[in-house]
Amino acid sequence: MNARIAVVIAAAGSSSRFGVKKEYRLLGDKLDSEGKPLTVLGKTTLAFAACSRVDIIVISVPPHPQHGEIAARDCIPARLLKSGARPRVLFVPGGSTRRSSVHHALALLEAHHPGYVLIHDGARPWIEPALIDRIIDAVTQKRAVIPLLPLTDTPKEIDKNGTILRHLHRVMVGGAQTPQAFAFPEILEAHKKAALKEHENGVIYTDDAEVWGEFEGTVAVVPGSPANRKITFPEDLEIMVRDTE
Repeated sequence: MNARIAVVIAAAGSSSRFGVKKEYRLLGDKLDSEGKPLTVLGKTTLAFAACSRVDIIVISVPPHPQHGEIAARDCIPARLLKSGARPRVLFVPGGSTRRSSVHHALALLEAHHPGYVLIHDGARPWIEPALIDRIIDAVTQKRAVIPLLPLTDTPKEIDKNGTILRHLHRVMVGGAQTPQAFAFPEILEAHKKAALKEHENGVIYTDDAEVWGEFEGTVAVVPGSPANRKITFPEDLEIMVRDTE
């Protein structure tokens, strides 16, 4: 298989729980190498651009003009957007769900023929180089892999009324992180099947590992990183910026 590595950064959401478009927020008073204020999306993109194994990055952005490609470009260091820059950075309008936004990005990538693709949340700017390398190493062997963090609290499965159904063993469950990585042709085909099932049955898929698991097979795990946290609420950003100063 072609060993070219692509990255999809999912940044097309509305950030309804955050209140404003979180991927475009500043990371405190931090600056990039060009002296430009560093944004969440900028730092996320820089992390993957710094990996010599990555050939192309596609960022899914909101389809409406206010938060679309122009706004996203303004969040990313200019050197990454210059003609001839490597990795190449492209943008694609997202869909109505995260899954459809990722699907749009995968469809755009098809013409570039990557062998593997890493799919990452735009709101996880503290992704570490070691984790990126670990994921790439694993996906070339396993074809589908995600980073997983062990749980410290004992999980419970509950029903819609708030009653416990099962007492789960925390050693057998974990918290999924991104990037989730897959062999490219198969994850694109899986997303096509997922889109059809969504249309016919109203199914909602919450992450790409679920899509792969239903239509392609097993997904391996590698150790995640506590530093690879996701920004969901304003206080998440405040705490993370303070902790990394």
